Amino acid sequence: MNALRGLTWLLVLQSIGEVLSRGLQLPLPGPVVGLVLLLGALNWAPVRDSVAAVADFLLGHLSLLFVPVGVGVMVHLDLLGRYGLRLAAVVVVSTWIGLAVTALLLRALIPVAQSELPPPNESAGPQ
Repeated sequence: MNALRGLTWLLVLQSIGEVLSRGLQLPLPGPVVGLVLLLGALNWAPVRDSVAAVADFLLGHLSLLFVPVGVGVMVHLDLLGRYGLRLAAVVVVSTWIGLAVTALLLRALIPVAQSELPPPNESAGPQ
């Protein structure tokens, strides 16, 4: 029952995001706005617990979510043959860009996180 409640939260927040995106003519898709709303709603324990239950279920069946993608690739093999090399290049370059941005951000944030740590207690070592 908790997973059903979590699925309801996900669908409601996505619907609210869609309404906000279309109503306010935002340049973001509705599901993205819904995810931002979900990020804020996860601070509330009833939402967090129920969404965690449905997330565990969805992650357990994640492989089934790739079936429509596989069927779509098989249906459009002619497009893949025509643009496959360009698609592969875009996937590789965008992956490299994502990794580079993540690495640079991590490199910038590690000193900040280390400066917030308390100094090591020298008397806590082995005696």
